[in-house]
Amino acid sequence: MKLRMPIVMAGLLAGSASDLQSGEAGLIKIDGAIGPATASYVERAIDLAASQKNVCLIVQLDTPGGLIESMEKIIRKFDAATVPIVVWVGPSGAKAGSAGCFITLAADVAAMAPNSTIGAAHPVELGPGGVQKQDDVMKQKSENFYGTYIETVANKHGRNAEWAKSSVRESAAITSEKALEMHVIDIIARDIPDLVKQADGREVKGKVMKSEGATVREIPMALREKILQVLSHPEVMLILLMAALYGVIGEVSNPGAILPGVVGAIALILFLLMSSVLPVNVAGLALIALAVALFIVDVYAPTHGVLTFGGIVSFFLGALMLFNRGDPAFRLSLAYIIPATVITAAFFIFVVGAGLRAQLLPVQVGKETMVGKTVPALVRIDSTGGKVFIEGEYWKAVSDVAVEAGRPVEVIGVNRLTLKVKPK
Repeated sequence: MKLRMPIVMAGLLAGSASDLQSGEAGLIKIDGAIGPATASYVERAIDLAASQKNVCLIVQLDTPGGLIESMEKIIRKFDAATVPIVVWVGPSGAKAGSAGCFITLAADVAAMAPNSTIGAAHPVELGPGGVQKQDDVMKQKSENFYGTYIETVANKHGRNAEWAKSSVRESAAITSEKALEMHVIDIIARDIPDLVKQADGREVKGKVMKSEGATVREIPMALREKILQVLSHPEVMLILLMAALYGVIGEVSNPGAILPGVVGAIALILFLLMSSVLPVNVAGLALIALAVALFIVDVYAPTHGVLTFGGIVSFFLGALMLFNRGDPAFRLSLAYIIPATVITAAFFIFVVGAGLRAQLLPVQVGKETMVGKTVPALVRIDSTGGKVFIEGEYWKAVSDVAVEAGRPVEVIGVNRLTLKVKPK
């Protein structure tokens, strides 16, 4: 049985570095794009691991990339952490692309699973307004800045800075086996137990990490982080936008329904919240708004489907441009765009269109339907009164021109229980 040595003895055996005793290691899993929810999750997990005096915090990573701002927050938190940070790009087949490459190189211990990949860290300028169009000068400035940034990160942790720069400037990407050979990472581990075993004995932050035998305990996402993570998917953002359109317009075209309006308002608020932090393209939103306008105008001013066709094209292009298709972290698949376009077109043509057309139809029931009808006068009708029989009832009738009994009259108005008529 392995006995724990007293802290004092461990310090003597470790020389100038003190040991981090085996106990518990924290584990968080990042699967998907790096965004505000991810940054919040990482920051909270590091603070929790430090307060629990974990031997290390393991970050299991599989990401195509994400937002630069969120990546920088994570790296700053790594640098300030008192607990060792171990990033493992896994399981087998996982990737650390773009922002994930920066995060892996910033770890105290960088590890990858067999057959995983890292690289392609060329920056894509993203922000609330979408992808920023860069000219050659701005593109060069961005490459130089983030090339220097990743070089600094790699040098700080004793990793291959030249390759790190090439991952930014040339979008270089390599396998885990090549990454170990080129000193880009420290370990290739099959799984978490193998990672914990291989990380044992490494000096991190002035301490020797004794991780072998440590119990790995996962730190789950908080409910708020889970909700933000779900909402930050491009597919969910598109669904929120469609729900907002359907709900609000459904309420306008069918006043009093209430539920569509409530659902649409909630979806719209959530969409606006996420679009303030995610790279939603304003041009894409404008095209979708134009599509809605074309659908509605075509109801009031029939153009033999020309405006409806234009609305369908506008919605498709807007959905296509809503996110940057050049960045895999925020790429909206055609498998979502095409069905969304078809459903939206059908919704406006058959649901909204039918509702609006129904409001434009003449009144079908009630006393207003009598206006314009012709009936015979039962008795003489003049300005003082008379009588007609219409819609199965006897009505008082008045006329500015006297009409003899039996002569046809046309109803030209209704005032409470009196009909105004004129000779036909």
